[in-house]
Amino acid sequence: MTENSSPDSSYDSSYDTDVYGYDEPMTGPLDAPDKPSGRHPVNITHLVMGVAFAGMVLVWALVQGDVVETDELRWLMPIPWIAAGAAGLAATVWPSRKP
Repeated sequence: MTENSSPDSSYDSSYDTDVYGYDEPMTGPLDAPDKPSGRHPVNITHLVMGVAFAGMVLVWALVQGDVVETDELRWLMPIPWIAAGAAGLAATVWPSRKP
């Protein structure tokens, strides 16, 4: 090493503002620029599968708790799928309805 160079001299402290869009480097999460808040779009696939899974868990809990008999599963098992489809249709139609 030469006498003018230090171990940190190879570190480039410049940064590219075009990549991240910030004027100066961030030092923590609270230094992030404010973004407009609002609702995020609903992921309809996640909604439908979440409703279907919750319905299946409910049916399982009803059977395990001896609230319903296993003979009644013929009409009970389609209900979570119908509810999930209705939730998916509602989520699809809801954004198009403006007040």
